[in-house]
Amino acid sequence: QLQLVESGGGLVQPGGSLRLSCAASGFALDRYAIGWFRQVPGKEREGVSCIRASGSTNYAAAVKGRFTISRDNAKRTVYLQMNNLKVEDTANYYCALTCWNAFDVPSWGQGTQVTISS
Repeated sequence: QLQLVESGGGLVQPGGSLRLSCAASGFALDRYAIGWFRQVPGKEREGVSCIRASGSTNYAAAVKGRFTISRDNAKRTVYLQMNNLKVEDTANYYCALTCWNAFDVPSWGQGTQVTISS
């Protein structure tokens, strides 16, 4: 069964950091682009960052310069390092085998909740 599992969320103060993990189960990640998305209740899911099989990366304007996406193919894991977190980064974060277009994803995992609050 092909599955992506998100982890690493939590509650941190503004300005803090978190590292999210997206672990693949049942397949190798190295051939795929992986996207991170986030969603706040009542709002559409939005793309946050993307890393392609080549290793090239892209970021949404709201997180550029603060978030870093990386991959460890040997560990079948993609990471999202989030620094200088802001209250508006509060959301449930998901990863997927696609980038940017949430409508391309047939089903989502549970995600990992990130809450930024003082």
